Formats: sequence, C-alpha cells, structure tokens
Amino acid sequence: QVQLVESGGGLVQAGGSLRLSCAASGRTFSNYAMGWFRQAPGKEREFVAAISYSGGSAYYIDSVKGRFTISRDNAKNTVYLQMNSLKPEDTAVYYCARRSGRLAGYYGPDDYNSWGQGTQVTVSS
Repeated sequence: QVQLVESGGGLVQAGGSLRLSCAASGRTFSNYAMGWFRQAPGKEREFVAAISYSGGSAYYIDSVKGRFTISRDNAKNTVYLQMNSLKPEDTAVYYCARRSGRLAGYYGPDDYNSWGQGTQVTVSS
C-alpha cells in the first residue's frame, strides 16, 4: 500500500502563495495519475486538480484555473500544487490522492484508492 505525505500548508494572506508537496512511497509512483482534493468545514471533499502519470495532461476545477498549477517529479515520487493569488474561499484541508489508473480527468474521490493525511491551508482576508 502506497503512503502519501502532504506538506506545505499554512496560513497566508489573500493574494499570497503556497506550494503543497505530496511525497509517495514505493516504486510505482510513475504508473498512476495523481490528484489534489480539498475539504472545507461542513462541505464535501471536492476535486481541485489532477495530473496524468507522465505529467502530460492536467485538469483543474474552474475556480482555480489560472491560479493553481499541478505538477509532478517522477524521479522524486512527488506531486506538487502551486497555489497563487489565494482567496479566503480556498481555505480547506488539502489532500493528495493516487488514482487507480494512468489517465487523469475530472474524477471524483471514489476513483482514487490512496490518500494522504491532509494539510491545512488557511487564507485570511
């Protein structure tokens, strides 16, 4: 079973930036698409971004397009989420997840089979 460990969350003012990292254990990282989700208090977990196994394709929810960038370094078994121009509504616990296939897309949480513990992102106004 793969282990995913997120880092990089914190408190930032609106308009600021954060870079989340997710380090994966094991030797098969490059075989799977990866995704980032977030969950705000009282809300369901929602898809944020996903990237294919090779990094050749990426997908974003509309509310983060142009502000967030997902990337991966298969040599380091790590996926990243660069978040710029942060807004208070971005406040949530952010989770990385490994999909059960190579291709990325607008898949929901049920299509991912391994999850990290989450990292808190708080954006103050």
